[in-house]
Amino acid sequence: MLKSFMKEFKDFILRGNVMDLAVGVIIGAAFKDIVDALTADFIQPLINSVGGAEIGGTIEIWNNQYLNYGHFLTAVINFIIMAFILFVLLKSVNKVMSLGKKKSAEDGVATTKVCPFCKTEIDIEATRCPHCTSELNDKKHSHAE
Repeated sequence: MLKSFMKEFKDFILRGNVMDLAVGVIIGAAFKDIVDALTADFIQPLINSVGGAEIGGTIEIWNNQYLNYGHFLTAVINFIIMAFILFVLLKSVNKVMSLGKKKSAEDGVATTKVCPFCKTEIDIEATRCPHCTSELNDKKHSHAE
């Protein structure tokens, strides 16, 4: 039973999308440092120079308890920058991916099908859904006939 569990775990870990996710998390963590530096070293000083505004500060509320609004605003700016960059990246990747699909679709050849389990559009030659990881046993779309 343990051997079977370990085999399933190994198959799960070595599956492509899990490894892609791990790489994405590592790159995202490194990219976060860049965005933090951009916010702290460039954006925050620019904001501070406009009208003498200070973004790196605190407000005492009572009994030596402080609201660190500067840290919070920096985190919000970091989030907005990260979200914008991810939006632009995904938009450009989707544009590049759709270029090849549009060409095939114009030829009248179907390039995608719908997963019967999660109902997302996937490549016509897929044998496993990349979204829900279900095995697809669709004989009419496979080349094993």
